[in-house]
Amino acid sequence: MEPGNNTRVSEFLLLRFSEDPELQPFIFELFLSMYLVTVLGNLLIILATISDSHLHTPMYFFLSNLSFVDICFTSTTIPKMLVNIQTQSKAITYIGCITQMCFFLIFGELDNFLLAVMAYDRFVAICHPLHYTAIMTPQLCGLLVLVCWILSVLHALLQSLMVLRLSFCTNFKIPHFFCELNQVVQLACSHTFLNDVVMYFTVLLLASIALAGVLFSYSKIVSSICAISSAQGRYKAFSTCASHLSIVSLFYCTGLGVYLSSAVTPNSHFTATASVMYTVVTPMLNPFIYSLRNKDIKNSLKSLFGGNL
Repeated sequence: MEPGNNTRVSEFLLLRFSEDPELQPFIFELFLSMYLVTVLGNLLIILATISDSHLHTPMYFFLSNLSFVDICFTSTTIPKMLVNIQTQSKAITYIGCITQMCFFLIFGELDNFLLAVMAYDRFVAICHPLHYTAIMTPQLCGLLVLVCWILSVLHALLQSLMVLRLSFCTNFKIPHFFCELNQVVQLACSHTFLNDVVMYFTVLLLASIALAGVLFSYSKIVSSICAISSAQGRYKAFSTCASHLSIVSLFYCTGLGVYLSSAVTPNSHFTATASVMYTVVTPMLNPFIYSLRNKDIKNSLKSLFGGNL
């Protein structure tokens, strides 16, 4: 059907997690709890890194940026879902849907790039410890974060503009709890071949570049750790990147799993459920993984709250 014969949709309906009315109170309380824990946990990480001068290092600079992005990432989807549950509504406006999708892509890609940048930081710290401060200067750290933002915003704008060219006829029901790019594209009644090519090519390209950077960094890190003679030295070197490696594994396994599964079964219940892992669970776990395994963060939080933690 040609775009000129279609009417402009005014709103979409978000259907996932709204099928059973009896489960609504439980789902509301569950997601509200996870959202509050995510915001509070990541705010504590940011507060600790800002208030403690001992944490004014590249690693914690990137960590505070990651925590900020995780708060924004979760805030693009969960508050709207909670409002819809509370008001017994499934609707989201067309503009609201495109806006949500755009910001979701921005912060999702920022997570992707920041994890790669943090892997590079650990590579320099472990493989080139004597030159670490000379390499990871504040200027370079700021530039790396800026590049992450620029690439993420450009990618999100590209995908959003590609969706704006589509026309929607009668099917306005999104089988998801937020306006996920692939789900929105699948609803269009105009040709989506170009959208599909651009969507999967850019997502896989950017994810592959970041993942390649992570794998390269950790291959060098593993080689350097294996070359350390003492077991205590190997353990100390590995402990500096264990938290980051845990988050990387969780983020990429769940994120790539969702996109690969959506390519095979676009409207599956598994896709929406798995999306909860990398949109809600992973940002919620990040502060716990870093604070529980990191003495510097724990000491900073203890001093911040007068040793009551």
